[in-house]
Amino acid sequence: MDYRLLADRYGTPLYVYDFDYMASQYETLKNSFNGKKSLIAYALKANSNLSVIARFASLGAGADCVSYGEVRRALIAGVPKYKIIFSGVGKLDEEIKGALDEDILFINCESEAELRRVEFIAQTLGKQARISVRVNPAIDAKTHPYISTGLKENKFGVDIATAKRLYIYAKNSERLEPIGIHFHIGSQLTDITPIAEAADKVADLARSLIALDIDLKFFDVGGGIGVTYKDEAAFDLSEYASKIALAIKGLDLTIICEPGRFLTAGGGVFLTRVLYEKHTDAKRFVVVDGAMNDLIRPALYNAYHRIEAIGKSGGENVCDVVGPICESGDFFAKNAPLPPVERGDLLAAHTTGAYGFTMSSNFNSRRRAAEVAVENGEDRLIRERETYDDLLAGEIKLLKADSQPKSRVF
Repeated sequence: MDYRLLADRYGTPLYVYDFDYMASQYETLKNSFNGKKSLIAYALKANSNLSVIARFASLGAGADCVSYGEVRRALIAGVPKYKIIFSGVGKLDEEIKGALDEDILFINCESEAELRRVEFIAQTLGKQARISVRVNPAIDAKTHPYISTGLKENKFGVDIATAKRLYIYAKNSERLEPIGIHFHIGSQLTDITPIAEAADKVADLARSLIALDIDLKFFDVGGGIGVTYKDEAAFDLSEYASKIALAIKGLDLTIICEPGRFLTAGGGVFLTRVLYEKHTDAKRFVVVDGAMNDLIRPALYNAYHRIEAIGKSGGENVCDVVGPICESGDFFAKNAPLPPVERGDLLAAHTTGAYGFTMSSNFNSRRRAAEVAVENGEDRLIRERETYDDLLAGEIKLLKADSQPKSRVF
């Protein structure tokens, strides 16, 4: 892939996505569940570009959504409504109503209060609400604390005893139809053991619920499959799928897997141009036109992304790669080995297809980057670079209205 050509054509900072890689990741994961009833529901939070979602939809993927905005994106991108799941710990009434109106596969309830709210809204609409309950199995995923979700101290889901009580309540409700059971213990998982333990615990709960004539149809294992950023060892997908299938042996349940990062991270590259080299007594800085508003993972998680100087070699020396934002946390790498660079040289931050653009912002009134897809050797723009007019559009009209004389009311 000619990154310099793409940077010249579309400008920088720029996200570039390899759609062939993403499709291959999907097929590899889907094939690991061969012979088992399964649905791969792409987690939109990883990368919510409509063209990315549409590519996975064309392969047969469903969608794991954590806001009604993501539900809308999934529908617009062509994901069938019967393959869409709506999760998240704090759903608004309007979001619950929207999901019920769209008749998606099910709403994943994360607390007793939320389950009762779904029931109430379904009652007011005169609808049935298909639901699952997210079970927190209290298992340590051994990942970064910000992306660990299966411990007692995490905000997600309910304990097993509470879950059982909620399923019995839902079975007796006129407006709730419990059809799935769900868990997700964290992201960037590189060890199968805690996933297998969680699957076993939740499968035991599923068996007890089915014995109570609760007609479960889906066993949702969440996502979290880890990828290699630096030296992480990825686990064997066939073993992963086999352990999940073994946990539900004898149960007629469809496995739902909700990958995001696994499908997109390795297919993304963030391109940024060098503005200056700056040297102090203590440090070498490479200042680039991208910033933490474009790619916040290094600042937020101290995450590693390999930085490559495109077309440069030799004489490597450590440096901090930093952006223009007025924060010391505005960096892409610290003590990264890079050859000497000069203004206009191109740097690539690798493995940025997940939680890159989707977590970007307009901090410092910076415009968000453009996004480009490359497929079968051809590139195309899939999101235009924001303009300054885009940034101001929601405020200028109101500012002009504010400047008009106001009559005082006594």
